[in-house]
Amino acid sequence: MQKSTNSDTSVETLNSTRQGTGAVQMRIKNANSHHDRLSQSKSMILTDVGKVIEPISRHRRNHSQHVLKDVIPPLEQLMVEKEGYLQKAKIADGGKKLRKNWSTSWIVLSSQKLEFYKESKQQALSNMKTGHKPESVDLCGAHIEWAKEKSSRKNVFQITTVSGNEFLLQSDIDFIILDWFHAIKNAIDRLPKDPRGSSRNLELFKIQRSSSTELLSHYDNDIKEQKPEHRKSLMFRLHHSASDTSDKNRVKSRLKKFITRRPSLKTLQEKGLIKDQIFGSHLHTVCERENSTVPRFVKQCIEAVEKRGLDVDGIYRVSGNLATIQKLRFIVNQEEKLNLDDSQWEDIHVVTGALKMFFRELPEPLFPYSFFEQFVEAIKKQDYNTRIETIKSLVQKLPPPNRDTMKILFGHLTKIVAKASKNLMSTQSLGIVFGPTLLRAEDEMGNMAIHMVYQNQIAELMLSEYNKIFGSEED
Repeated sequence: MQKSTNSDTSVETLNSTRQGTGAVQMRIKNANSHHDRLSQSKSMILTDVGKVIEPISRHRRNHSQHVLKDVIPPLEQLMVEKEGYLQKAKIADGGKKLRKNWSTSWIVLSSQKLEFYKESKQQALSNMKTGHKPESVDLCGAHIEWAKEKSSRKNVFQITTVSGNEFLLQSDIDFIILDWFHAIKNAIDRLPKDPRGSSRNLELFKIQRSSSTELLSHYDNDIKEQKPEHRKSLMFRLHHSASDTSDKNRVKSRLKKFITRRPSLKTLQEKGLIKDQIFGSHLHTVCERENSTVPRFVKQCIEAVEKRGLDVDGIYRVSGNLATIQKLRFIVNQEEKLNLDDSQWEDIHVVTGALKMFFRELPEPLFPYSFFEQFVEAIKKQDYNTRIETIKSLVQKLPPPNRDTMKILFGHLTKIVAKASKNLMSTQSLGIVFGPTLLRAEDEMGNMAIHMVYQNQIAELMLSEYNKIFGSEED
């Protein structure tokens, strides 16, 4: 019986070859009808010499997935924001320090992650098809900062994830690395910062950022986990929805209305639904709430460091565990009672990391934007004494919260320098750490490299000449 069928198939194949491509296409079309789809033979059909048409998949699930793949591109492709070559070094994995090893990587930035490829873009895409997964960085809750002290190379910044992974990225070309820094920082800023609610918030973020087509692609990836009996019906509904333009437009319209009608952060704060936070608030706002000119959290951190961290090697330079820092940040923002002597904050690098994060997240830095150019001009003065007097005059003109917080902070850092023989943190080292954190231009698109030099020099001078700059006639 099988012999007869094969013979008939061979005769039909020869006839089809004589009749040309048109006949072959008609035969495929007829065989692909609803009634014959599951029983059609999988034999290949010869058309021209050496040319073979692959058999059409008869598996319902595969067929549906191919259709969806053609209609709906993958979510990652739709949301790619930037890609290109950079130098990359992974220096920590889950909090465990790694040996720094630079390599060239093709980097792809999407809305919520970075992916690293060893090959060119074309090779990377072909490898993805064969099942190779690139190394990736989840940007939710991650932190990005310039890391001049981590490498002798120029233009280096560091990304630290919630899970404790740390990466250095670098390029010798200023405008390229600056563009990457801002693109990644913007992506991080758009993502939720609270790791405890990250999974829920990420889903909401996807809904807000995606069209209905993108959502279908996202759910298509989860279909493999469905039971077979549910998978068939689910694939049919997805396919039907993807081909129905009116449904897609209706979903887009509803999402648009939802996003535009969301209350602002200020409205939610006024209604008491969201508390005023410490991290990310203006310095003067925090001080007004606490009826002080120096935030309570800053004082607590300084007291803890001076109590048990002055002799610690690399204090303020060594990074603490980011997940623990984020936990500390969450407690402070929720106005819960904070005891830095608790065993969970035993690592003093967590305390210093949280203090640096507080200053980094100020909407306006400790040195106000309006004073940036004046401080830069002061540090450029040739006469050393004139330089000191000019900076002292500028400090006295600062708003009280900025001036008083600055005085306490730099006074604390002079105590760090006094123990440099044990903690190995010189004036220059602290200038590198705190310069870009406390002092930056409002428009960072200027000459970044020159700005970093001035930022460090200003911080160093204020440390080395603390008594002259912060001393006043009233004292």
